[in-house]
Amino acid sequence: MNLNWLNAWLERPLLVVGANTLTLGNVLGALAFVLAVWWLASWLERLLQAIAKRRYDDPRTYARLHMFSRLLRYAVWLIGTLAGLNHLGIDLSNVALLGSALAVGLGFGLQNVVSNFVSGLILLFEQSLKVGDFVDLESGVRGHVREIAMRYTRVTTNDRIDVLVPNSQFINGRVINWTHDDSHTRIHVPFGVAYGTSKTLVREAGLAAAQTISGVMETAPHAPEVWLVAYGDSSMNYELVVWVQRDLTISPASTQARLLWALDDELAKRRIEIPFPQRDLHLRSGVLDVRLQPPTADAVN
Repeated sequence: MNLNWLNAWLERPLLVVGANTLTLGNVLGALAFVLAVWWLASWLERLLQAIAKRRYDDPRTYARLHMFSRLLRYAVWLIGTLAGLNHLGIDLSNVALLGSALAVGLGFGLQNVVSNFVSGLILLFEQSLKVGDFVDLESGVRGHVREIAMRYTRVTTNDRIDVLVPNSQFINGRVINWTHDDSHTRIHVPFGVAYGTSKTLVREAGLAAAQTISGVMETAPHAPEVWLVAYGDSSMNYELVVWVQRDLTISPASTQARLLWALDDELAKRRIEIPFPQRDLHLRSGVLDVRLQPPTADAVN
């Protein structure tokens, strides 16, 4: 079989870069090499993350291995891409050529892509955000960080909904990280009781409610407390203040609901009234002052 036509087609010049002439064969070979390197980088990342899930139960250790695997993936991508370009004879050490390429890319609307990529690298290096953290964003998104990708961070809510958040939002916006350094978090549960209720009885009900929830810390300095915080229009306002462990920290809405449920039960056992909003209406009777005046001449006529 004569393949001269194929060789001639692959060796056909396409582009001249400096002193090098790029042929179709060179371009296809470099492209295949880069794709293979990118596949290898992704495979290495998945392998390391699978090993981390099987062998390490500590969330912090898993987060570090996830960060290492992601950075390794980026490094292999970069080295493979540079090697492929070097095979084509393109010297990226030429700052002018690299600057021109970046300028053209940014000019075509890659500003957001570059911003999110750089923000992702900052998150990985600073570790201000790690896989497994429970975060609350300024946009209202709340959930677990499952992945820090090149362009976005995948946040899974407690309703099992995946939200893809651009990395730049974690750098430029307000982020509450519930599990950044300490796995213990303090939760405030507000409630109100009727005026005249014994404060000692209210405190007893609050502490009893806290003891019924598994995961609420009970030893000093993290023991539960009941605070009297304000005198409301129709109730005395209290707060049940508890320190909870990580399992309760990562589901704050559910934890709040469980504490309120237990608190309502304990208040009912002690017949402590939770008042409805009410207003007192005071009626003040008026005095009608009637004075008799002598009739005038016109009135007589």
